Amino acid sequence: MRTELVWLAVLMGAVTYPWRAVPLLAPGIHRLPTRVQEYVRLLGPAVLAALAAVNTVVVIDAIRRPSLHVGIEWLAVGLCVVVVAARRGLLVGLVTAAAVAATARAVGIA
Repeated sequence: MRTELVWLAVLMGAVTYPWRAVPLLAPGIHRLPTRVQEYVRLLGPAVLAALAAVNTVVVIDAIRRPSLHVGIEWLAVGLCVVVVAARRGLLVGLVTAAAVAATARAVGIA
């Protein structure tokens, strides 16, 4: 088991969790302008989406050289975005994307 990325996960949690906890830590957050509230509410998901996008389109080879990757993951992410936009629920979109990617890999397409 490789543990070199554990510190990155801890750092990501340390950076994203406080933004999600702002309403608990600062009870007056509801007095901020609506625009600022929307920004703070969407900051965590935006950071996670950026990380997911990089992991979807960039592949690092054996000598640590990044390259662009086009595969079934793009279809899965696009489908996730469509489902989330249509149903307004992240869980259904993520399960759909995971099912598409897993099925494509099991069949041998990806």
